[in-house]
Amino acid sequence: MSDTWIIVGISIGYLLLSLVMGIVPGLKVSKSSEGYVAGDRSMNLLLLYFVLGASIFSSFAFLGGPGWAYSRGVAALYIIAYGTLGMVPLYFFGPRARRMGVKYGYLTQAELLSERYQSQFLSILLAILTVVVLIPYLTLQMKGAGLVLNTISDGAIPYWLGAAMAYGVVLLYVFFSGVMGVGWTNTFQGIFMLSIAWFLGLYLPKELHGGIGPMFQAIQQEGLGNMLQAPGLQSDGSSWSWAGFSSAVMISAIGFSMWPHFFMKTFAAKDDRTMKLTVVLYPTFQLFLLPILFIGFSAILSFPGIEPADTILPYVLRNMDLPVVLVGLVCAGTLAASMSSGDAILHAAGAVFVRDGLRKFPQLRTAMDQKNVERKVIQWSILLISILAYYFAVISSTDIVSLLLGAYGGVAQLFPLVFAMFYWPSATRLGALTALITGIFVTLVFLFWPELKPWDIHEGIYGLIVNIFSLITVSLLTQKTDSSIVEKFTHA
Repeated sequence: MSDTWIIVGISIGYLLLSLVMGIVPGLKVSKSSEGYVAGDRSMNLLLLYFVLGASIFSSFAFLGGPGWAYSRGVAALYIIAYGTLGMVPLYFFGPRARRMGVKYGYLTQAELLSERYQSQFLSILLAILTVVVLIPYLTLQMKGAGLVLNTISDGAIPYWLGAAMAYGVVLLYVFFSGVMGVGWTNTFQGIFMLSIAWFLGLYLPKELHGGIGPMFQAIQQEGLGNMLQAPGLQSDGSSWSWAGFSSAVMISAIGFSMWPHFFMKTFAAKDDRTMKLTVVLYPTFQLFLLPILFIGFSAILSFPGIEPADTILPYVLRNMDLPVVLVGLVCAGTLAASMSSGDAILHAAGAVFVRDGLRKFPQLRTAMDQKNVERKVIQWSILLISILAYYFAVISSTDIVSLLLGAYGGVAQLFPLVFAMFYWPSATRLGALTALITGIFVTLVFLFWPELKPWDIHEGIYGLIVNIFSLITVSLLTQKTDSSIVEKFTHA
């Protein structure tokens, strides 16, 4: 058997193990929507830490992170900067959301917002927004899995087939087990890929350059010091401005905890202490992003000119004299990174589409109120969303980090509404709707026509400025929400 097929065999073995670990936990929770979406609200610290933490180590980290370090240098440090700050809001929002979920049965972010602002239209709008921003995020994970299996097999496994193999497994255990399948597979995948990350991050610089210090010295001596000079490079090789770098960190930190698949996990937490302790411990995951970036830096001189840059990790592994079993384990770890985010995203997208979208139509709500019908509709929605994301994964050519960074601008527009929900009693329905719509509109305008930007900052920042101005102005000019509704949230 050739080395290639040994590596592929190890990766397939990993996929089968993940499938088993994903399906079994789902047998132990109730068959209700609450069991499927929130795990009967029983997720302990270990599971919650890895469900949230492993979401960092997606294709974005194992492929996009090294790809940016390889092609754009220290620009990749923006990942660590925003990841350190991004979970802080959930220390304050999370326990409040969890308590309201237990008391009133909420399972999604939009259920909270639509109740606070008394708007079913807002719920439907959020369902659409959630699916729209989560599909690129899911597409990102599928692209990563396809790239890994295609590269390690020397093209024997086509890109489209590699993505289908990995996400066929994800689809199966998410379809049957819901959030508990996501939780246990993420714990397994998280421990596995963290071990792989540190091994590679230390081994490759040592093998190629004699160590981490000599690696950076060699890059400097070869006249590539601009890659080590903050804030790094843009995709065209020109210097990234501090305004662009800082705004990318800011919009990502603001949007981080607003991702529906993140926020929804507050409803699954066992208690407030579990939620807060998870947020406090969460920045420790950033320690494991450092070796991921070292991988990209180690390849700058040894493997120049590799395109696309996102394939640099599997390319290095296939072109170094490493034990075949080790290469197989590393590839499995890279698949783990993709799958540990993709499963949570897929699960959240299906749940939000049904509970915040379809249920708002009276006839559909009546039908889904029958025993376990809603759970089945969520399951089939997950299937449809995965097919749509797979379609974009196969035809899209956008690089992995840019795909994600663009989506952050949209999801960050939720932050002012969530903050006002708990902390500003004067916020109104029309204020929230106007803020969200105008913020998203401005973000999209500058995303598709960047030449219109007056300054070189992320388009999501422009959206937030308009969003916050609209929320405050329109809320002060329109009829206030009933005080009993407001107090339910401000005293949660």
